[in-house]
Amino acid sequence: MLEHGGNLRAAMALYGGARDEWLDLSTGLNPRGYPAPQTAPDAWHRLPEPDPGLLDAAQAYYRAPHMLAVAGTQAAIQALPQMRMPRRVVVAAPSYAEHAHHWQRHGHAVREVAYQDLAGELPSCDIMVVCNPNNPTGETVGRETLLAWALDLAARGGWLIVDEAFGDVTPEASVAEWSNRPGLIVLRSIGKFFGLAGVRVGFVGAHEEVLTLLGSTLGPWTVSGPAQQIAQAALRDSAWQHATQERLMADGARLRQLLAKHGIVSHGCAMFQWWPEAAPEAFREHMAQRQIWVRLFPHAARGIRLGLPPDEAAWQRLKTALTEWKQRTA
Repeated sequence: MLEHGGNLRAAMALYGGARDEWLDLSTGLNPRGYPAPQTAPDAWHRLPEPDPGLLDAAQAYYRAPHMLAVAGTQAAIQALPQMRMPRRVVVAAPSYAEHAHHWQRHGHAVREVAYQDLAGELPSCDIMVVCNPNNPTGETVGRETLLAWALDLAARGGWLIVDEAFGDVTPEASVAEWSNRPGLIVLRSIGKFFGLAGVRVGFVGAHEEVLTLLGSTLGPWTVSGPAQQIAQAALRDSAWQHATQERLMADGARLRQLLAKHGIVSHGCAMFQWWPEAAPEAFREHMAQRQIWVRLFPHAARGIRLGLPPDEAAWQRLKTALTEWKQRTA
């Protein structure tokens, strides 16, 4: 199993401390997530048949013609490679490691290609996977470019899979509106922007034939009844969404500026910042000794990713730790 952020139990095992003493900045999740409403009592007792209201809410929020609810986009990432015979797959790199891992696991010929080289690799692949914006670097590919790539791949029976898990703050860059076109598959998550990672709900936008096959591959009852109700409430709450978009944009800019003041040139999006740290293991150790958990990337994207602090006390705690790191490395 690949390592991911949010593994706070591992931090506690290594460095001690109680959970409430730790500041977890190891994910890119909204630290002030949607306040989950109480669910109807029967949500816990009935089999979770798909709720049309949830799909209506998702299709309206994402502006997508057709969508399938899944148990987090991770479920789709694991299932999509099973739906194709072995193909030539290009995965933009560095990015969310589960994509390449599962295409390789199911016998596909996978090449990981830097973002700036993707266009040149298009003729030599059948399936391309792009995180947009990218996790962890924040790189993006323009909407018109993505749509052109999707048309090219579709003409050869291929797919362009666009993972927009961090796309909520910049909806103008999304291609979900065109996801009913053959060859284009869009992944969306409520775990990041809505901060509801524990609910395990995501959505796939694609042509109806692809969604039917994906649904058959995943099987019945993939999203629990309580999760469906909570997700639907979040997707319909436009006032909370607009206020949260503004706050995340401001907090993202604040984090980038804070890092810059400490000599760190970072890249990312509103919900996280990443930089190619020269000594990433030492940086994580420095932070962990202060019970701040960060995301270490030791290999392809060698560096550090920081999520957003949840409150002013956490901002000041991070500022102090960064100041001490700068003094140590000066």
